[in-house]
Amino acid sequence: MRRDRARSPRRAPDAGFATAETAVVLPALVLLAAMLVWGVVAAAAQIRCVDAARVGARAAARGDTDAVALARSAAPPGAEVRLVAEGESVRVTVAAHCPGPGGLAAVLSVRLGATAVSAREDMLTGTSGGASSWPS
Repeated sequence: MRRDRARSPRRAPDAGFATAETAVVLPALVLLAAMLVWGVVAAAAQIRCVDAARVGARAAARGDTDAVALARSAAPPGAEVRLVAEGESVRVTVAAHCPGPGGLAAVLSVRLGATAVSAREDMLTGTSGGASSWPS
């Protein structure tokens, strides 16, 4: 004989686990998102270092006296800019520090940098009427 039980909603044996799993995974997802954002910020700072080195090298090759200032204005904040004249060329090196996100700044930090070299224009000009000629 069958007994009718009072109908009550049956709970699955794993009820509540989805909430617990989400609570465990959520901090990992937030950390992943922070790392991805930091990666984009670091990539943007690297691109600024490359651009700053190019700007400085071009300005120094033209003979501008403010080549380092121009490079610093294009570089990320706090970047170091070095200009070295090497015979017929100039070399500009830009180095910057990119700290990690939030509380991970002490653990995760990246040193970014770029170097650009350009031929000095005063070395390229010939003596015949100011026409440009490449040295042989």
